[in-house]
Amino acid sequence: MPKLSERAETLPASPIRKLVPLADAAEQRGVGVYYLNIGQPDIPTPPQFFQAVDQSDIAVLAYSHSAGNESLRQQIADYYERLGHDIRPDQIIVTTGASEALSFVFAAITNPSDEIIVPEPFYANYNSFSLAKDAKVVPVTTHLEDNFALPSIDAFREKINDRTRAILICNPGNPTGILYTRQELEALRDLAREHDLFLIADEVYREFAYDSSEHLSILGFEGVDENVIVIDSISKRFSACGARIGCVISRNTELMDVIIKMAQARLSPPTFGQMGAEAAYQLPASYYAEVVDEYRGRRDALKQALAEIPGVVCPDINGAFYAMVQLPVDSAEDFCHWLLDEFEHEGKTIMLAPGAGFYATPGLGVDQVRIAYVLNQEELRSAMKCLAAALTAYQARTKSVNAAP
Repeated sequence: MPKLSERAETLPASPIRKLVPLADAAEQRGVGVYYLNIGQPDIPTPPQFFQAVDQSDIAVLAYSHSAGNESLRQQIADYYERLGHDIRPDQIIVTTGASEALSFVFAAITNPSDEIIVPEPFYANYNSFSLAKDAKVVPVTTHLEDNFALPSIDAFREKINDRTRAILICNPGNPTGILYTRQELEALRDLAREHDLFLIADEVYREFAYDSSEHLSILGFEGVDENVIVIDSISKRFSACGARIGCVISRNTELMDVIIKMAQARLSPPTFGQMGAEAAYQLPASYYAEVVDEYRGRRDALKQALAEIPGVVCPDINGAFYAMVQLPVDSAEDFCHWLLDEFEHEGKTIMLAPGAGFYATPGLGVDQVRIAYVLNQEELRSAMKCLAAALTAYQARTKSVNAAP
C-alpha cells in the first residue's frame, strides 16, 4: 500500500467532531441528542443575507477577485471604522472561512519546526493548522481555577527561542469564554515587539462580550502595525457558518503580499457567501445587541444549572459562547463516549466535546468538557437536567465496576 506522509499520521482527530458517528448511531436508535459539542449557532441567519443572494442578477457564477470582492472588503473596512479602527480594503484578504485565514497565516510566517506560542486550552484546530505546515504549537497553560486568565508574561517569555515566530490568542476565547483585559493585551503587545514576533488574534467572537466586559482588538494598539494579524469570520457574528467567509487583516504589506499569492493559488472565496456577507455587514448595531442579549441569557441559564450539579465546576464566562467545565469523572473522554453509546434520559442524551483535545500538554483537561451554549434557554436547561442524571448514573456505574471482584 502506498505510504502516507509523516504529517498525515500526526494530525489529531477533532475533539469537536470525532464523536459524530456515535451521535448518528444514537439518533438511529431513536435517542434524541442535545448537541453541545460544536459552536453552531441556532440564531436565524439574517434574512438580508439570503435576499442579497436571491436578488443577484448574475448570469455566470464566475470566480471573484482572489482577495475577495472589493465591495465586500469595503464593507468590512467600514465595519472596522465603526469600531474605531482605520483599516483599508487592501489590508483585508477574504478567505474561505477563518480556517483558511489561519492556514494562510501559518504558511506565511513559519518554516518547518518553527513554533507558535498559544495559551491552552485552545481551539483544537490550531494544532492541526500548525502540523499541516510542519510547525509546532507551544502551549502556555492557563487554569480553570484562575478562570483561564493569562499567566504572567514571564511564562510566555520562557517559551521564546530562535524558532518562535508568533503568539496566537483567541479573544474572546474558544473554548474558555475568556475575555482578555487591556493589561494582558498590552503585555503581549510589548513582548511581541521586544522579540519581533507576530501577534495573531482570532477575534471571530468579538461582539460576544458580556456584563461590563469590553472587547479590545489588537488592531487598536499602536507601535505594532508590522506585528499584528487579525483573523475574522462571519460564521458566528451572523450565524452563517456554512457561508465560509472569513478574512485576514494586517497592515504588514510584506505579509499580505505573500498571503495574496496563496489566495491566488486557491483562486477565490465563495461568491454567494460574499454576496450575503456584504449585506450582513450593513446591518444596524441593534442586530448585534439583540443577539448578544440572547447569548447572555443562555450563559446565565447554563451557569445557574451547572451550579446545581454536585461536583461540577464552571469558571466565569465573559465572552464567546463556550464554557470549559470540570466534571466529577476520571475520564471525560470515556464519559462522552458512554453518553452517546449507552445513556438516555427521557429519550435524550448529550453530545459534549472532551476537554483533553483542547490541550497540547498530555494529561491536562482529562476531566473537562467544552460546552457550547448554542441552544435556546429551555433546551439548555433540559440538557443540563440530562447531564445531571447522566453524572449520577455514570458515577453509580463506576462504583459498581470498581467494586466488582
